Order: sequence, then structure tokens, then C-alpha cells
Amino acid sequence: MDKQKHIVPISQKVVVVNRNGKLLALLRSPTAPSNPLRWDLPGGDLEWGEDPMQSAQREVEEETGIALKKLQLFDIESHITSRGVYWTTVAYIAKAPNDEVSLSFEHDKYQWLTKTEFLDLDMSNKIRRFITNYSPK
Repeated sequence: MDKQKHIVPISQKVVVVNRNGKLLALLRSPTAPSNPLRWDLPGGDLEWGEDPMQSAQREVEEETGIALKKLQLFDIESHITSRGVYWTTVAYIAKAPNDEVSLSFEHDKYQWLTKTEFLDLDMSNKIRRFITNYSPK
């Protein structure tokens, strides 16, 4: 076996829940580098040297304008992309302080949805896994 070091990219997604128990769904823009025009959760890539939870909070705030206070580790998923890259995604759950959303250029639309409504949308297998595994506590 080749003992060459391999870098495993890590991304993060956050299941953002409002006070009514609805989940924040984001529609990816047509120019998104992956999964364009599919529904998504806020999040992004972990940058070199960044604290994972702070990274997830930063990504959510950049994409939605929502400043999260506390994240709870929820799930982790790994897969090989269509380009042959082994990718890992860490998922968190967080409560939204309010329902106000200010989208970045990365997304064209948002909705607050029940779990069932969210699962009716077109999304990647990774996002479907996170929504399926989500259970309100």
C-alpha cells in the first residue's frame, strides 16, 4: 500500500432550527461549483488552522447573516466525489436567534420548512442523510 500522505477535505453543514422547530433550507445558485439549483444547508469548507465550530459559525453567518451562539455536533459523513476525491462533512445543529435571513451570492432562495417538507426537495445524498437523521430533542 502506498504510504503517501493524503489530504482529506473537510466541510461543515449546520441544521439551523427556528423557534417553531422549522429547518432552514437554502437553494444553491445556478453557478454553484457543486449541486447547482439543489437545496442545501448552510455551511462550507474548514480552512487551514481554523477551529471547526468557529468555522461553521463563520460560514453560516456569511451565507445567511445569522449569528449562531452555540452549535451541537450532530453527524459526520464521508464519500468519494464524482471527481474521485474523498470528502468528509461534519454536521451540527443550532438554534436560530430569529427568522431573519440575508442570503449571500451562493444561494438564491431560502425557506423555513418542517423535516417532512425539506425531505420533499431535491438535494444531495449528504444533505438528505443529515435531514433524515435530524430529530428534534
